[in-house]
Amino acid sequence: MAALQGQVAWITGAGSGIGEAGAHALAAEGAVVVLTGRTRAKLEAVAQAIAAKGGVAHVQPADMAKADAVQAVARWIGETLGRLDILVNNAGLNITDRAWAKLTPEGISTLVEGNLLSAFHGAMAALPLMRARGGGLMIHTASFAGRFVSPLSGPGYTACKHGVVAMSHSLNMEECGNGIRSTVICPGEVRTPILDKRPNKLSEEELAQMVQPEDCGRLIAFVATMPPHVCINEVLIAPTRNRSYLAQMQRRL
Repeated sequence: MAALQGQVAWITGAGSGIGEAGAHALAAEGAVVVLTGRTRAKLEAVAQAIAAKGGVAHVQPADMAKADAVQAVARWIGETLGRLDILVNNAGLNITDRAWAKLTPEGISTLVEGNLLSAFHGAMAALPLMRARGGGLMIHTASFAGRFVSPLSGPGYTACKHGVVAMSHSLNMEECGNGIRSTVICPGEVRTPILDKRPNKLSEEELAQMVQPEDCGRLIAFVATMPPHVCINEVLIAPTRNRSYLAQMQRRL
């Protein structure tokens, strides 16, 4: 029997990248997956691909920055599926004009809503469902930028992802007595659509050397299939050829 047979997993930002790969990986382990994102067409395509492999996927679009919309998806899960075992809190974004010299109030709002508020909304919506069952697992996608400050990701994105890391650890502190576990994954460069917002475009060779979405999907499945008495608090995952490290070493020479 698949390790997650009978469980329900809710994946946000599921239309592409890490969310899409995580949905495939959890469905392959037997979980019924609920796909949330802003674009229904992308979610439907992911659901069809999962169904073609024998998995079960439900599409529930929502803007994770809107608390009411997120709560509506959680209500649907509770009323229709009757349980929530796993939340993959993955929705996130960045902007092109991200440096202090170019930041605008609108850009800051976009970053905070798309990265930090969305993560809090997902966790808050999932908690009552998990508490009612006496346990559950949350997996949050942060970033290397959630642990290390550099100009590459920009101050707004970096601050938001630091917040997601802190949020995840605080969930373990307050909810471990309820059997709820929280894991924050901090990827370095991953080949996802968020790279399209980079001020400087990357070559195909550079993209191929990065962590791929499927690598993160396997990591999500690994965390999700650990026994309930084990909590993996935090994971750093990065390309072997880490361009940030190489740049730092070059400056030392």
